Parts: sequence; C-alpha cells; structure tokens
Amino acid sequence: MIRTDALDQLPVRTAVPALERALDDRGAAVLCAPPGTGKTTLVPLVLAGLVGGGPVRRVVVAEPRRIAARAAARRMAWLVGERAGGRVGFTVRGERVVGPGTVVEVVTTGVLLQRLQRDQELAGVDAVIIDECHERHLDADTVAAFLLDVREAIRPDLRLVAASATTDAEGWARLLGDAPVVEARGVSHPVEVVWAPPAGPVRPPHGMRVDPALLSHVASTVRRALAERDGDVLCFLPGVGEIGRVAGQLAGVAAEVLQVHGRAPAAVQDAVLAGSSEGRRVVLATSVAESSLTVPGVRVVVDSGLAREPRTDHARGLSALTTVRASQAAGRQRAGRAGREAPGTVYRCWEQAEDGRLARFPSPEIKVADLTAFALQAACWGDPDASGLALLDPPPAGAMGAAREVLTAVGAVDARGRVTERGVRMSRLGLHPRLARALLDGAAEVGGRRAAEVVALLSEEPPREYGDDLAVALRTARRGGDGYAARWRQEVRRLSSSVAGEGGGSGPDDGAVGLVAALAFPERVARARGEGAFLMASGTGAQLRDGSGLRNAPWLAVAVADRPAHAASARVRLAAVVDEDTARTAAGHLRFAGEEVRWADGDVVARRVERLGAVELSVRPLREPAPELVRGALVEGLRREGLGLLRWTRDAGQLRERLAFLHRELGAPWPEVSDGALLDRTGQWLEPELSRARRRSDLARIDAGQALRRLLPWATGEAARLDELAPERIEVPSGSRVRVEYGGAQPVLAVKLQELFGLRETPRVAGVPVLVHLLSPAGRPAAVTADLASFWRDGYRAVRAELRGRYPKHPWPEDPTTVEATRFTKRARR
Repeated sequence: MIRTDALDQLPVRTAVPALERALDDRGAAVLCAPPGTGKTTLVPLVLAGLVGGGPVRRVVVAEPRRIAARAAARRMAWLVGERAGGRVGFTVRGERVVGPGTVVEVVTTGVLLQRLQRDQELAGVDAVIIDECHERHLDADTVAAFLLDVREAIRPDLRLVAASATTDAEGWARLLGDAPVVEARGVSHPVEVVWAPPAGPVRPPHGMRVDPALLSHVASTVRRALAERDGDVLCFLPGVGEIGRVAGQLAGVAAEVLQVHGRAPAAVQDAVLAGSSEGRRVVLATSVAESSLTVPGVRVVVDSGLAREPRTDHARGLSALTTVRASQAAGRQRAGRAGREAPGTVYRCWEQAEDGRLARFPSPEIKVADLTAFALQAACWGDPDASGLALLDPPPAGAMGAAREVLTAVGAVDARGRVTERGVRMSRLGLHPRLARALLDGAAEVGGRRAAEVVALLSEEPPREYGDDLAVALRTARRGGDGYAARWRQEVRRLSSSVAGEGGGSGPDDGAVGLVAALAFPERVARARGEGAFLMASGTGAQLRDGSGLRNAPWLAVAVADRPAHAASARVRLAAVVDEDTARTAAGHLRFAGEEVRWADGDVVARRVERLGAVELSVRPLREPAPELVRGALVEGLRREGLGLLRWTRDAGQLRERLAFLHRELGAPWPEVSDGALLDRTGQWLEPELSRARRRSDLARIDAGQALRRLLPWATGEAARLDELAPERIEVPSGSRVRVEYGGAQPVLAVKLQELFGLRETPRVAGVPVLVHLLSPAGRPAAVTADLASFWRDGYRAVRAELRGRYPKHPWPEDPTTVEATRFTKRARR
C-alpha cells in the first residue's frame, strides 16, 4: 500500500511537474532541493511511474555512499508499501538486493562506474539520477562525464538528472548542455546559532589527528546542549575514531547515544533513521548526515567544524583521508539539520570571527585526490588523458602523470597510456589499482583465498586494537566477531570469487601476508636501520612504536603509515615482515645495479651499487669511473654548492661584474654570467679543465677569471672593446687611476673629493653615468651623486662648510670647477 500521506508531506512534490517538463523537453535537468525535501525518495518513484500515474520506467539512482544507498532504497520501498528487493532495490559493493520486478535501483557511484564500463549503453535503463552531486566526489564527476558521452554517442533518449542539495548549480547546468535548473523549496525553520569555541588553545588538525582537547570540548558542548535545549542532538565529527572517543566521554548522559557512519551496523543505521518516541537521543555522525541522510527528531546540532577530505599521500601511495576545517557550505548544511521539523539551534565549536575565513565549498576531489583509479577508468573508457571528458574541473596534469606512472608499473596501461587486458581486469575488481595488482599477482604466488584475505585488510584499515602487525591482524580478523571482521569476511568472499582457482598457495601466513602487502606498496618495502627505524624504498624514513613486535624484523612491507607534523620519519601503523628476496620480487621495477657517480657529502663519490629505490643492497668503491659520469657529478656539485667551488680572485670577480653590467646595458654579444647561465654553458668556459678534474680539490684549482675570458665575444671583435666599454679603472683629474665597482645596479666610482676638482661632468661607462661616491680627505663618505655638475652647483657648499674646519690642511676652494685637482694637502702641493 502506497503511503500517500507521507508522500504528500514531501516539499519536493511541488517541483516535480517542472522537472518532468524539463526532462521531456531537454532530456536532462539539474534539481536543487535542500536536505529532507524528498528529492532522493519521491523523485525516483515519480520518474519510474511507481507513484503519480506515469509510465513505468527503469531508474537508477547513484549515491556517493553505501549507507545512503541502502537508506534511500529502504525508505522508497517503505513509501510504496514494500521491502527493499521488490520494485525498489539497491546494489552496493558486496551486497545486491534486487528482484526481477525492480524498477528503481539505488547504487553507489562506484557500482555505476563498473556497470558503465561493462555496458556503455546501460540497456534497459531509462533515467539516471546522480544524487548529492554538490559534494564533488570523484566517482560522481566521472559517472556524469561517462553518462554525457553515452547520451551524445549512443543513448540520446537516456534521461539524466543531477540532484544537488545546494543552489550552486550553474556549473552542472552548463555541463549538461545548458540544462534547465529546477528548484524545490524546503520547509525551513529558524535556527539559532550559538558560538561555542573551546576555552583553551587547541592544536589544528594534521593528517588524521584531532587534538583530544577539541573532542573533550565537543563532548562537553553536547552535554550543554542537552541541558539548555529540547529534542534530539545531532553531533558532526570528522570520522569513526572521533565518534568513538566522544561516545566514550558521553557515558552516563540522560540520552541514548548512537553512532552513524559507513561502518555502523545496518541495525544501528535503521534505528537512527527510524527515529524514536522513547527518550532523547544523541546521534554522533560523520558528514554522511549533512545531506545524504535525514535523521528525524533532531532539534539541536553540535558542529565540531571538522571534516575529512581525500588527499594524495605519496608516503602511503594511496588516496588518504585528511582532517580539514569544514567549509562554509558544509556548516550551512549541518546547521539546517536542526531546523528540519521545528525551530532549532546549532552550537558551533569555533570562534565567530573564524567563520568568514573558512573555504566557501569543499575541495573537488579531482583537484586533491590520488587519480590512479580515475586514470585507469579513463583509459578503459578510451580516453587515457581524460581530455575528451566533460568534467567540471580538469584533472591536474601532475597528478595524472603520477597516476600513469603507477598504472604503467603495475601493467594496467602500455607505454602510450592505452589500457591493457590486465588493466581491464583490474578495473573490474572494485579496488584501487595498487590493490588490484596485489590481488592478481599475489593470487598466483600464495593462492586466491589468502591473497583476497590480505587485500581485504588493506582495502579497509583494521581497527587500532588489531595491532600493527598485518599477519596478527589477519588472524584476529579470521576469528573476530566484531563489525569489522564481518565486513572483512564479506569482502574476502567477493574478492575470492574474482580470483577463484588461481595459484596453489603454500607456506606460512606471515610470508604470504608480507608478499601481498609488498606487491601493493613496493615503494614502501623498508630495511631496518636499528632501534625500530627503517628506510623505505621511496626514501622516506619509517619508525615503529615502542613495544612493537616488528622492531627486530630485518625488512618490512609497510602497509599504513602517517607522517606527523615536523617529524623526520613516518610513523608505521600497519606492516608485515618480509625478507630481502620478497622485497626484490615485489619492488623489482625499483631495482638499480650499476655504476653510480654523484656529488655527495661535498665531493665526488664513485661506486658500484645495487639498490631498491633508496635502499642500498650492496656498495663497492669504483676505482676508474667513466669520465663523463665524473664530469656530471662535478657539475651537480657546482649546482648544489655554487660556483664558489672554483678559484675566484678579486680580478676574476670584477671581470664577472663587468660582463654582467655590459650584458644588462648592451645585451648581445656580451654574455650573461648569472649562476644559472654559467652552469648551463660549462662546456663553453670551463673546458678543458672541468673534464680533467676528478674531485672537489681539482675544481678549486680552476682559475675562474681565465675561464670567463673564453666567453668574451672574440669572433665579432667586440672583446677588444672590453676595457673601453667597462674599464677596470678610470683616470680622474688628479692623475689617479680609480677602480670602478660594477657589482651594484649602477657602476660606482669612490674617489676623494679634491681629486675631482675641475671635472664638470660625471664620467660615463658604456654610456651610463657612474655613481660618484665623494670621499673626505680621510676616505670617509661625504656625498653621493650621479650628476657632478649639479653637486658642484648645489651640494658642494654644504659639504665644504662641514668639512673645511675638520680638514684645514686640504684645499676647499669656493669654485671647485676652476681649480686644479690634487691628491695632496696644501703644503704638499707647494
């Protein structure tokens, strides 16, 4: 029996006629509706013809999270008086609840990606709704791009709806070919904002770490909200760990404390979404409750102000979540949950002044996440560089380049970036390509079942209480009765079916675990350096915690590590013991064996070395290194430590300054002599001395000034004009030859004032007036001028008045332009 009363209460119903008209006219539309208006539940039912009397159509709804997909399907099934699996069903990774009569199927965007790769036509599907597209998840962006390709090429009849909980819809409308934007108004009650910052200092989040002081403050704010306001409390926290810690601090409150996140048992999720008439509830939730789920009964929101976003973590080799300040848009969404059913209150655990400095929207995943899986999807779609995909934001070139390197290393794409048969198979496993490589290659070595067990551990990190030894964690999961172990067993069954019958598998578990982990993360095989310290092949140090049972291992395959702020080494959270042979097998593509001549520790080091990435396996001195390698090492030394390694006399330094001046003022053919320019032209001015050198001390014997003269424009004859255009010295009226300094922005001539008597105009070099530093008889600065005539006319009187009494033995004529210059005192002149 269709629950008409509940359907009639959904505010989105007023926008449904406009949405249907838009789809009839254009085949695509953007639907903007606030959370709780029914866009996720009523709209699919109407488009499928299950309510409203329209023709029956097959509709697929793509949700960003498994918990939202299950909840949406169950809610729609309840609205039409059924259980999930009838006319409304769902499919998420490892679970499929559909029947022969299913016309509305809710899937995760990941599942829809897999389906599109197998069947681009989406045979039998009439409409696709991409829900929560404002969250800018990478899978959702990719699904939209693929569906637009399908509509344009083979299925112009396929209807497409981008559903958003915000009004920032212009970009999606342009992407869908200037599709109409249909807006639904929600029932919104006023929400009072209470600013509740911590009383003491709180360290900002770093990586996955959240300051315990902030979590304690959040827990106390929940208690305050329970005392000051009525109704259920919804508290937003960044992740499962923080939810557990706050839940522990809320023991004894006069309310039922529930936890909502992707790992929560289905029974708990159902209880939260069903509401309760008995007593008050405190619901601790991740951002899944911002828009994907509606929690009834909530009158108060406590917002920690934190969220988790993916970032490319090169130390882990996978896209890792990191804790960030939640955006302004997320803050509005969270606050709105308090005003869904009645006036409410939001307690924000930060200063009001900070709010305006927060990011306006969450970062699009395509801009910040590891793109290896995306690049494989694009390659399978036939567009390896994703240049032909309709995306709101193009993928960063650097991240795509790094992704292609990984895909090439695991054999998923060829040298030209085209997907291989192996790559196609990897893309269909529903795993990151690194883990897909570990499953396929590991199955051949240790058997499909054991490879699946280890990969399932790596795909969802086990709880901290399982320890840091991956082999021990495997045994704990096998006998465990907790929620993680149940999900792990389900994933093992799924993965095992993908590699059934592959590999025999023998030997102890520990060796198998280590091999599979090393195959997934070859850059993180690590050799011991003592005291629980290791060096990974990537070059990053790794440190085990005190008391770890892995501290005596000679080699590790590091599965999970993070790097605390300002720490020199990564902190190992999960690893497996391996031996050197396993490390060589897994990281074979990182092996290097041969002559290595480089600049290290201030000199040329020549040796024959074998290594895995940064881990040296064997080293022997190389007595007769190839001259070209030595030369390259010396140039590397010059680049690192500078041209000061050469012998620079004062004359050599001044020659360089003169040449720099001429290049700046006259240009060609006078050479550029900056460090970068000289290092790029070593063959033109440092030969043959550089090729004869073997070590640092040989560089110190090279006369830089003599070498620089090789760069003078001898071929054009201009070299002969060096002393004319940029003379070392200028003869002044007294007869002295005074050195010109070319090191500054303007040539400088520092000379005693009396030696310039009778000189009416400023001397010039290469047409540029010198900057004259006029000195007292004692050689101290008296005045500076680039216009000597002006100085004699206007400035000299003041200098004369100040210095005549101090230096009475020297001439101080009233008109210095009419007297003879001198180096001497008045008596010496006589």
